Parts: sequence; C-alpha cells; structure tokens
Amino acid sequence: MTLSSGNPQLQNPSEASYTRRSEIFAKHVFNEDRMQQYLTQDAFKSVKGAIYAGSKIDRKIADQVAEAMKAWAISMGATHYTHWFQPLTGATAEKHDAFFDLLPDGRAIEKFGGNQLVQQEPDASSFPSGGIRNTFEARGYTAWDPTSPAFIYGSTLCIPTIFVSYTGEALDNKAPLLRALHAVDEAATAVARYFDKNVNKVIATLGWEQEYFLIDKAVARTRPDILMSGRTLIGQASAKGQQLDDHYFGVIPARAFRFMKDLEGECMLLGIPVKTRHNEVAPNQFELAPVFEEANLAVDHNLLLMDVMDKVADRNGLMVLFHEKPFAGINGSGKHNNWSLSTDTGSNLLSPGSTPMKNLQFLTFFVNTIMAVDKYEELLRSSIASASNDHRLGANEAPPAIISIFVGKQLSEVLDELEGVSQGKLSPEEKTELKLNVVGKIPEILLDNTDRNRTSPFAFTGNKFEMRGVGSRTNCAKPMTVLNTIVASQLIAFKSEVDTLIRKKKLKKDEAIFNVLREYIKASKRIRFDGDGYSGQWEAEAARRKLSNNKNTPAALEILTQESSLELFKNMGVLTEKEVRARKEVELETYILQTQIEGRVLSELVYNKIIPACISYQNSLLQNIHGLKEVYGAAHKKLAAAQLNILEACAEHLQQLKEKTDAMTEARKVANATQKVEEKAVRYCESVLPYFGEIRYHADRLERLLSDECWPLAKYRDLLFIK
Repeated sequence: MTLSSGNPQLQNPSEASYTRRSEIFAKHVFNEDRMQQYLTQDAFKSVKGAIYAGSKIDRKIADQVAEAMKAWAISMGATHYTHWFQPLTGATAEKHDAFFDLLPDGRAIEKFGGNQLVQQEPDASSFPSGGIRNTFEARGYTAWDPTSPAFIYGSTLCIPTIFVSYTGEALDNKAPLLRALHAVDEAATAVARYFDKNVNKVIATLGWEQEYFLIDKAVARTRPDILMSGRTLIGQASAKGQQLDDHYFGVIPARAFRFMKDLEGECMLLGIPVKTRHNEVAPNQFELAPVFEEANLAVDHNLLLMDVMDKVADRNGLMVLFHEKPFAGINGSGKHNNWSLSTDTGSNLLSPGSTPMKNLQFLTFFVNTIMAVDKYEELLRSSIASASNDHRLGANEAPPAIISIFVGKQLSEVLDELEGVSQGKLSPEEKTELKLNVVGKIPEILLDNTDRNRTSPFAFTGNKFEMRGVGSRTNCAKPMTVLNTIVASQLIAFKSEVDTLIRKKKLKKDEAIFNVLREYIKASKRIRFDGDGYSGQWEAEAARRKLSNNKNTPAALEILTQESSLELFKNMGVLTEKEVRARKEVELETYILQTQIEGRVLSELVYNKIIPACISYQNSLLQNIHGLKEVYGAAHKKLAAAQLNILEACAEHLQQLKEKTDAMTEARKVANATQKVEEKAVRYCESVLPYFGEIRYHADRLERLLSDECWPLAKYRDLLFIK
C-alpha cells in the first residue's frame, strides 16, 4: 500500500518495519555516505566545506552535485524533484518538477542541473509576506541549503531550501534560523576558546519531543470542528478522562503500536533518528522523541515527521491531532525543545566536566543562558505565541505564559554562593575554595539534580535547557531563532566585559570570568523560580519581579517591534526591521484567520447540528407528554414532571445558545471591519473569542440533556476511548 508526498508515496510498511534499523537508516537521504559514492573528491570537499565552514559552492561544482543527486535519485525510483521550503504558514511547501526535458529533435531526456539545484523561482504570490511583496511583485526565490541533506520522499527528490524575496528579505523560517545559528556559533566559539584553544566551531543542538493525539479516523470525520480547526469547539467531558493516570506510560494500544511501528520504519528511511515512544497523560495521547541533532537539521526533521505522521495515520485508519488543545479538560500537547551547545571538539558546553576549568566553562554558558532569557523573556514568549497555543499555556500541566527558569535547589545554592565572590582580584584561598568546594562539586550536584518541576517553561535538565512552552504544531525554527539569537548577543556582551577586566583591571582570566558571572547571577535572579507555576501567588510574585505575563497572542507579539527587539535582530544579523515587522503582521493575520475560522465553524455547528437536534428532541418530549395527557388526563402533569423539566432546560439553553451565537457573529462583523491588523487581532481576542466559551457552555449542557440517538456529534468518550 502506498501514499505519496504532494501525493506522497510512502514506502511499503514491510520494507521498513521489520528490518534492522541500522541497515535502513537514512537509506533515502543523500548524506555524506552517498556523496562519497557519487561525487568526485573535489566536489565532495566543496560540499563539506559549505556544510561545516559555510564556504560557497561554485557553479561548476553545483553541476556535478546536481548530476550526482539525479543519478542517485533515479536509481532509487524518483521521477521528480522539488525545492522543499518553509514559508511563513508554519508548514512546508513544495512544487514538483520532473527529471524530464525534450531535445530539439523531440527526444526525451532526464535533466537536472546546477541551476535547478541551487535556485528556483516558485509562484510565491499566495504565501504570506507581511507586506514585503505585492501580488504583482510575486517573485520569490528558493535557494539550496547544503547543511540539510536532500532526501527522497515517495517518488520525489526533496531539496531543503531557504525562501527569499527578489530583494533578499527572508520569506521563511529557515533563513533567520540559519543566521541565528551562525551568530551563536561565532559568539560561543569565541567564549569557548577561553577554556579550549582548539575549539573552532560551536553547534546548537536540538532534541524535540513531539506530543500528539491519535484518534479513529471514521469517528473524527463526523466532527466538522476537528476537520476544519483541528480541535473540538464543543464537547461535554467524558465521565472518565485522565484522572486515573492509567494511560500515562501504560501499555501502548494495539492500533497505536502498529501506527508507531509503521511510522518509525518510514523515519528510519528518511534519516529521522526517532528513539522514544510512549503513552502520554491524556487518553489517546502519545509522544515520540528522537536523538538530538544539529538544530537546523532537527527542525527540518520535525516538519517532515509531522507530514509523515499524517499519512501513516491515514493508512492505518487513524487521524493525528497536532493542535495544542484539541480537547477541553485534559492535557494539551506541546513540543518540548531540548537545547544545548556542542563544540567541534566533542564537548557539551552545558555539561560539567572532571576539572575545575571544565566546570567553570559549564557555569559560563549556564549563567549566560539564564542572563539571556532574563533580558529577553518577553521576546522568548513571543516565539511560542499562536491562537492554538493560547488555549494550552497555563492549563493541565502545560507551563504558564510567564517565562521563568527552573535550575533546582542545588544549582541555586551554587549560584547563591557565587554571588559572594569578591570584587576584583581573588585571594589564593578564595580561588581554591571556589574551584574545589563550589565549582568542583557541580558534577556531584547534577547527579542528584534531576528535573522535578514539570510546570517550568524553561528548565535546566542536567546537560541542556528544556523549553516547554513550544506548541505541538509549532515550527521549532521560531523559538530556536529567538533563543540562539539572544544567547549569541549575551555571549558577545560577556566576552567584551571579561576582556575589558583583563585588559584594564589586569585580572587573570578566571578572576575576570568569576567577576562578570557574579554580576550576571545577581542581575538575573528574578527569572529563577523553582516553585509551582500554577499557584495564584506566582502570578502576583511574577508581577512584583516585573516579569511579563502576556496571556494571549496579540499581547505577546507586541514586543517584536519594540526598539530593543529590532536592535537585537539587526545587530545580530538575523532579521532586518522590515522582516521583523512583516513577521509580526503575518503572525497577527494568522491569529485573526484561525479565530475567524473557528467562529464560523462554531456558528455552523450551532445552526446546522445542535439547534435541529435539540428541536427534534423537544418534539419527541412533547409527543410523549401529549400521549400521557391523552391517557391520564390531568394526572399527566405529575407523571410528566421530568419530561417537562428537561423540556424547559432544553428551551433555556437553546435560547441562550442562539443569542450567544448571533452576538458572536455580530462581534465578528465589527472585528472584520477594523482596518489595522493589530486592532483587528485585539478585537478578535477580546470581543469575539470570549463568546466561544459561553456558546460551548450551553452546547455542552444540551449534550447532557439530549439522548445519544439525538446528539449529532461524536462524543468525547468515542474520540478518546475508541482505541
């Protein structure tokens, strides 16, 4: 059985599912092994130089690479190629062209050259650009990203690319990510060389954890809200939910297990190193996680994975829900981003070592990351903002909208001790005390410092930071761009301060580092919080600490165009002011459209499903009451008391349901008439969205009153417990 990309043709499950993974891993990827087989030595060196050093590939070499890719792809059964890119829709895009052309004499040949590999010009007029391009100036260009290897998806050779306008502005999520990764590489390398002169490159790594719901496809298709918006807009809670905790880490249901096995086989062929699978907390909720990778490649793999998951689920009679909050009253889904920095010498900069100098290196990057998040916490919050994630943040174990950092009691004590470091030069005794009894104990501390706080938005978990606020369908490129940018900026400032102390104050290197870290620890103390993010006291305490608390997307995105943000992105070479403003506009437009679609779907559900069902049920009650009256006369009132109560309750909720739905429709009309995108988004957030909850309340009360035969939609018990 096969499916395809675009119309993607996935592999026969038997090819991938029952073979040793090491034998099939990356079989469909044009990686270094394939390059060595198909490229000349010069071409191979040139591509490796582009991957690891950022050097340019000249056109002659590009022609050789294209010819090699074509030969390999055709040998693997590919018939088409595409530039695979990430427009500002949050998903991926592709336009397929055949390895095919005609000679002047009419003969057919397979053709794919350096020009087609390096650059294409898709019709880009319908992609969001935030005003960067007018429709009549629709030229957008995709350009090859050699750092992410090409792969075969079905019968198509997919070439990862960036997407830019004719004038060079980024129209995608990949180009800014690559710029941010370059910035953090340069900044972190300079600081890492304080501790190891052999370091020439620092790589940001990412390990995402993909949460998702898996439901029966036939049942899901009876729900217009799931089909159109990815979540249930109405639905009475099931009598049983997640309260027994019997699904979490339980035995994986048989259908889900078959899906996972099938999916993992596809992932192996595509070089996606999935490793972990398990049941999550909510019924029919699951998680998978890979081995961590270089951040750009990890982002590409996550986007590809979500597409593969959709298709594998479909052929297994299932549907995957990536919405952050598809069901009310139970856990939503996130995509925890585990981030760290690694050197080309094999050292994880966020992992302590066996010597005081290695531990000082760890502290340097650890404290600078905390300082970066403290300085730009509101900007980091903006990177995870979306209409769908707004429903998840702060609910059912999801982290709150307030950004804080959990480091654990023991590491907090280390930081508290470092606050007391003497200013200026350190005495020999203080140096010994620091290196042996403070810095020297860090490895022992981390052995017993496992993460015990599941509500923290940004937690240190032993050798990495885990960013937990990222939504399950978010493109990881967005938070990774911001995180790597702010850390790069902070490391540049740190190095400047340390070098100044060494040069002007004549401090030794380790003294200068301790002095700067001491001030950073003091300055960033407000961002550290090891308590319960759900407690009412934390919100008040966060306000006292002057931490932002942006509970919705329009509020969260305001920071993007503030001077500090524009200056940061400009100075780090990640985004121009024009690009930042365009992205904010696109994000707000997306928020408006998603909320608008949900409002329309909700109106359709009310008028086309719920009102007719309720009237039908009322008629059956009236018929029953009338029958009792005919048989029992005046005595029927006592006998029909329950029916009359239900009839009245139905009428009350039905009236309120219609009134709230009509009011919501009018509020949408007012919002739609608003011209400025910022004001329009706020109107949708403050004037339209509140009606959703009110409409849902009355719809859910009616679901409780109507019989199963009359209720027109699949219920939560069907969606969550049909395995």
